Amino acid sequence: MSDLSADAVATEHPGAVPADGNPAAPGGGRTVGTAVPRSLVDRLAAGITATGVPSVVETVAPLTGERLAALPQSTPADVEVAFQLARRAQAAWAALPVRRRAGVLLRFHDLLLKRQDEVLDLVQAETGKARLHAFEELLAVAMAARHYGRAAQGYLKDRRRGGALPVLTHAVEARRPKGVIGHISPWNYPLELCVGDLLPAFVAGNAVVNKPDTQTALTGLWARELLIEAGLPADLWQVVIGDGPVIGPAVVEHADYVSFTGSTRTGREVAQRAAARLVGASLELGGKNAMLVLSDADLEAAAAGAVRACFSSAGQLCISIERLLVHRSVADRFLELFVARTRALRLGGGLAYGADMGSLVSVRQLDTTTRHVDEAVKAGATVLTGGRARPDLGPYFYEPTVLDGVTPEMAVCGEETFGPVVSVYRFDTEEEAVAAANSTPYGLNSSVWTRDLRRGRAVAARLRTGTVNVNEAYAAAYGSVAAPMGGMGDSGLGRRHGAEGILRFTEAQTVATQRMMPIAPSFGLDDKQFAAVMTGGLRVLKALRFK
Repeated sequence: MSDLSADAVATEHPGAVPADGNPAAPGGGRTVGTAVPRSLVDRLAAGITATGVPSVVETVAPLTGERLAALPQSTPADVEVAFQLARRAQAAWAALPVRRRAGVLLRFHDLLLKRQDEVLDLVQAETGKARLHAFEELLAVAMAARHYGRAAQGYLKDRRRGGALPVLTHAVEARRPKGVIGHISPWNYPLELCVGDLLPAFVAGNAVVNKPDTQTALTGLWARELLIEAGLPADLWQVVIGDGPVIGPAVVEHADYVSFTGSTRTGREVAQRAAARLVGASLELGGKNAMLVLSDADLEAAAAGAVRACFSSAGQLCISIERLLVHRSVADRFLELFVARTRALRLGGGLAYGADMGSLVSVRQLDTTTRHVDEAVKAGATVLTGGRARPDLGPYFYEPTVLDGVTPEMAVCGEETFGPVVSVYRFDTEEEAVAAANSTPYGLNSSVWTRDLRRGRAVAARLRTGTVNVNEAYAAAYGSVAAPMGGMGDSGLGRRHGAEGILRFTEAQTVATQRMMPIAPSFGLDDKQFAAVMTGGLRVLKALRFK
């Protein structure tokens, strides 16, 4: 099926519902067209920096395959204009007290919760995900807004540091904004990975030029409007859209710091361009995440957790699980529970709560998912459930799929599928499970299930991933917004959330004030006498346990 067009996928078997396939969720009364009218699209598109008579690109609603929006595309010249406007606005913004900047985030938090139905419609319309999974995005953004709205002053305050000479040297570490952040955000979580990453940048005193993925630009533009309503100066957040290989490099070329979420391949290119200019970058990239079900796990809870871990947003989540490592002694029972839960998931595209899983975002994602499954089956893997597209529901729907008997030569074993597909592997010892989990160049997220929490934390310490969830899929670590989140290895550089999530958008500046005497020969001391005095002083400071 990977060589079929989107239209062909939608019409290959019109109306055919597999007798033993996943059930369809009840449909909602509203359509994408009524929820995202042309007037809303035009209003939001006005926030794009695109001058002259720009070319227009159309986006498609994944749930139906219908046209969603026609958006103006920016040019590299527009990117330059966007940075100019942002730089002018940034100076005045940075001069405001942190408390004033933080107040914008707290007002945004309240507005977001109050008007959540508007943005949930947009997220569903642009990504095709189930409404509950769209709500997870909103939840993450609201938590980040609250956290940085309350904690930013503490993160950014001046800190007294030990001076060169006790009493005589007064040293302070201050935090200054980078300037204008270049932020390139993906399509899969258009609210969280757009505005969620920008909130700490703004409260730290920066401006932003943001290039969202064109397919999901409306969600970010809506969030921009809401932040402006909350008090953010309009020019402080510039939005440019267009072809990634054209507009992305232009953003990196002008930025004082780059924040990127996307594929590992593109992340390497972004890092190289940023390094050539000697500007910093944070990169959250791909993953091939593993969930470990130990012999003492609560299997009912683990099976329910695995469904969340593998099939949220139809698997189009960087921290979702694509490898299930299960102790051999409990594998049969676990799979019985897990497959039954997976087979019962309700698929649907209504703009309402009720569906357990939505659609893939595009024919490209459908092609990759189909190829990985079909090639694995041809090479000997077994489909325990799923393994097929569902054109009766929409053009890009694919059933949640569990594969057994996957071997290393199969693409689905090592490549990131980014779809609703998980492979099952059995292990005999804890050492074997840890080695298997770590046998990938990626290192983003992992999950461990056990009744013994001390054992779970001990296993977590041996896993080479930026986040580990014990007895949860991914939400426990990701939702702990005071703690850092990011990847190791090919999964990226830097961290979002916590202190690292805001300090990455700042420059550390040390201001040292010297009093009474210089750090140089003085008071009649010659060079040799000065060296002797300083040598004695260093010995005394060590003896007194000065740091």
